[in-house]
Amino acid sequence: MSDTEQSLDGKVAVVTGASRGIGKGCALELGAAGATVYVTGRTVSEGEHPLPGTVGATAQEIDALGGHGVAVALDHRDDDAVGTLFDRIDAEHGRLDVLVNNAFIVTDSLTSGKKFWELPIADWDDMIDIGTRSAFVASWYAAQRMVPAGDGLIVNISSSGAEEYAWNVAYGVGKCALDRITADTAVELRDHGVDVVSVWPGFVRTERIDLGAAAGLLPPTLDLSTSESPRFCGRAVVALATDPDAQRFSGRAVAARDLADEYGFTDVDGRLPAGPLRHRNG
Repeated sequence: MSDTEQSLDGKVAVVTGASRGIGKGCALELGAAGATVYVTGRTVSEGEHPLPGTVGATAQEIDALGGHGVAVALDHRDDDAVGTLFDRIDAEHGRLDVLVNNAFIVTDSLTSGKKFWELPIADWDDMIDIGTRSAFVASWYAAQRMVPAGDGLIVNISSSGAEEYAWNVAYGVGKCALDRITADTAVELRDHGVDVVSVWPGFVRTERIDLGAAAGLLPPTLDLSTSESPRFCGRAVVALATDPDAQRFSGRAVAARDLADEYGFTDVDGRLPAGPLRHRNG
């Protein structure tokens, strides 16, 4: 269990895009706190994706941490398949306590430095469909379960790119829209006991960053000493999920580092990472 020392025994969670990266980190922390965690992703076998990680491997790690992991191969462009997942959870557990919307497509051109008019229009579709629209769809299904129960937490993994330029135009627009989804769904869910929070990670040491560092491909401006592990964001999610007064954050975008200051957790190595630029700049 993480240093939040909180229990989610008996709780059921969904984490989208959890084969690797921040989604995997969130899934592992929810599992370490005792939850049953349904993890979705498109990668089911190693080698299908250039980066390591599968939904099955994430589920196995959740089991090893004391939770129960359920791997679900799922493309979040398929609304019917998403609905089938939530129907399955109804049949198997009859409850849903936490949804973490993390699914996102990192396009080949995201870090290319090219301007919006130099990029294919399809890049816009990828980032808005998976990462913004997919979060709305999953939230739509989740709310239909949480509202009758009068309880629940939806966390949207967003970015400080919602407020400042980051990577490219489509990325920033998608994150800004995701934070607006958080704000407006929180308004409509507030009287039903369901909280919605956008969580901003800082600079995260994902599998992509680790491989780049090992190959000497990272730009010298990236300072790994200020970074956070994927599980740091997961600890923020667990802190919110176990806080009976989490509604004070509902509708807001909050940096994982700010939540660490609020709740008193640290990263897996005991450090407090720098957080996004907004946190570092005060």
